Amino acid sequence: MYAVIKTGGKQYRVAAEDIIKIEKLDGEAGDAIAFENVLMVGEGDDITIGAPLVDGATVAGEIVDQGRNRKIIIFKKRRRKHSQTRNGHRQHVTSVKITEILTGGKKPSAKKAAKAAPAKKETPAKKEAPSKSDIKDDVELIGGVGPALKKKLNAAGVSTLTQVSKWKAADIEKINEELSLGGRIEREEWVEQAKELLAGKPPRAKIDQDAAKKK
Repeated sequence: MYAVIKTGGKQYRVAAEDIIKIEKLDGEAGDAIAFENVLMVGEGDDITIGAPLVDGATVAGEIVDQGRNRKIIIFKKRRRKHSQTRNGHRQHVTSVKITEILTGGKKPSAKKAAKAAPAKKETPAKKEAPSKSDIKDDVELIGGVGPALKKKLNAAGVSTLTQVSKWKAADIEKINEELSLGGRIEREEWVEQAKELLAGKPPRAKIDQDAAKKK
């Protein structure tokens, strides 16, 4: 039995155990593939011609290797222009061994079908936003607030990120003056940091450390 298949804009006459070189297909050596664009199937004097494809016909194959075809030289010359160019091109090709020619809607054998089935791409699981119970509501998480400054803030009645995130201009001015912070709250963006931390983002200090490691 033989068949005529179409792939890569070209037609190929194939039979079982044939090895053909065709336009590059995705896959690795050993992967099974199926050609469903079957234009004709023949066995002896019995020939079936598709219109344009043969209904229920499939040609199964197995990738032998991936490679490149022989080099083609492309030479161009412009008369009386003192211009000429010479380039080479090697087309990427896939060598395929034909394993089965199937008709009547038959499917490749179980072993080959298992290979032929394309692997499903696993969609990465979406990271769930941390629940409020998982977020540590501690003012010391703000970049620039160490143990000593935390103690001063606690003495002034400030201990949580929630409190800092709700500060208005008057509150900021009061704390700046009371603890002699010299504008650190605005300069280091404490309110913005508090809101980010409550939203589940990592501390800015950790982000800076990770970026430095990547460099």
